[in-house]
Amino acid sequence: MKIIACYKWVLDEADLKVEAQSRRLLTGRAKSKISEYDRNALECGVQLIDESGGEVIALTAGTGGAKSSLKDALSRGPAEAVFVKDEIMAQSDPAVTAKVLAAAVRHIGEYDLILCGEGSSDEYSEQVGIRLAQLLGIPVVSFVNKVQVADGVLRAERKLDGGIEVVQVQLPAVVTVLPDMNTPRIPSLKQILAAAKKPVKELNLAGLGLDQAQLTAKVRRQTVLGTVMERKGIRFRGEAREVVQQVLTVLNKEGLC
Repeated sequence: MKIIACYKWVLDEADLKVEAQSRRLLTGRAKSKISEYDRNALECGVQLIDESGGEVIALTAGTGGAKSSLKDALSRGPAEAVFVKDEIMAQSDPAVTAKVLAAAVRHIGEYDLILCGEGSSDEYSEQVGIRLAQLLGIPVVSFVNKVQVADGVLRAERKLDGGIEVVQVQLPAVVTVLPDMNTPRIPSLKQILAAAKKPVKELNLAGLGLDQAQLTAKVRRQTVLGTVMERKGIRFRGEAREVVQQVLTVLNKEGLC
């Protein structure tokens, strides 16, 4: 099998700070990482290849800063990486991202399966995988937490609010995976060193037959504000009936019930 695993290079939310007065996010000291959910997509691809043979290609599109992600992605098992580099990706929305990834997939050529995280850990739009499948004209299976492939047919379990749905689809297809699907591996030192020797293909928009006029974002982010939680730290003591009455009294004062 030939599997393409898509991922996004995002800011590490653990490094984000919030300015108290303006609630503005302070990103100056924040490092970047592969989106947590996309790590599940990479792991899923490598596990399928371990079972059936073939290769995984890691695919990402981003600004020049995303080049730092390639070694990390390759250390997780893919045989090679494809990186679409353009500063326009800093302002991309899901529609633009899907167009760029679709063009990169066509450039790669034949494939059996495309894997994406259900959403990215920064915006979590849950749109890119579905849009990508529509642009490529192939089926998509979303909310997947278990997958098997045999004889060109993919069998997947979808985790929905009402239960588990089992579906089958003929390959090629796009699958968007949930974070509880697997536990992404932690690369060993040997894998990290080996990643530096794996091939990387760097592409640009012109090489993909795209121009900036085709890639105008329909949704523009105006601002992002952090949520500041202020806890009152009220303790309630007494018997259950007394505690319930105390809670109701406080909620009434706050206008919450």
